[in-house]
Amino acid sequence: MADKNNFEVIIIGGSYAGLSAGMALGRALRNTLIIDSGKPCNIQTPLSHNFLTQDGKTPKEISTLAKHQVQEYKTIKFFNGIAISGKKTEKGFEIETESGDIFKAKKLVFATGVKDIMPKINGFSECWGISVIHCPYCHGYEYSNDKTGILANGDIAFELGKLINNWTKDLTIFTNGKSTLTVEQTEKLTKHNIKISETEIEYFNHNNGHLESIVFKNGTTKNLKALYSRPFFEQNCTIPQQLNCEITEQHYIKIDPFQKTTIHGIYACGDSTSMMRTLSYAIAMGGMAGGMVNRELIEETF
Repeated sequence: MADKNNFEVIIIGGSYAGLSAGMALGRALRNTLIIDSGKPCNIQTPLSHNFLTQDGKTPKEISTLAKHQVQEYKTIKFFNGIAISGKKTEKGFEIETESGDIFKAKKLVFATGVKDIMPKINGFSECWGISVIHCPYCHGYEYSNDKTGILANGDIAFELGKLINNWTKDLTIFTNGKSTLTVEQTEKLTKHNIKISETEIEYFNHNNGHLESIVFKNGTTKNLKALYSRPFFEQNCTIPQQLNCEITEQHYIKIDPFQKTTIHGIYACGDSTSMMRTLSYAIAMGGMAGGMVNRELIEETF
């Protein structure tokens, strides 16, 4: 009798990239397990945009439909839980979950995403994904020509200033302390009427995540509708490092153009591998990962 905990492929992470990889593997008739905690990073985001045919739908609508479609493939199984450790075996890999369940597979796909590290400013995390946003292509249209801020400093602030200036001309960079912008950068931003504020921030005033104003430590306020920020992040799952997958200087899982990591038999896709944090890109990467895993299995057995 076949071991019910033994699979050809285990996908860790069942959001957009993981489900896309799962669909490719289901259509390739591969016995696949998707382990997912059900806590996507965009859980607070009201609506998804810049995704052809799905523009304006909620992330939950899209992921629910995606999971329903993937579940139609009989070789795909789901496990609700968190994978906490992994090890190499003679036949592939072994994954242990938080509940103590152990699953085995010949190949692994990590679609585990990243965890954003919120700055210690009251109100930031409550607004994150709603009115404090990271991507103008995903959300900029909805806030075009509104009073908009950027919470950043130095080179990141300068690059974001150039970018966001396309969507609004009422733009202020908040460095939350002394500016580290160069003289040249400051002059160029000023030339484009982008204001720079060095005043330290006390908290964000908001209504259910919808930003209304920034309150500064000196007691002054600044009315805003939206704020762009690129907070620090860390990998959501440490198992790739446990298995010696190389991590880039930018803290992403290193992959080749076919989503293969530096360890044979392990693939990765989605936010854990790229700064392009969009649904469409995650889905494309997941589809590639699933197809390449199937190809590798074929090459090893044919």
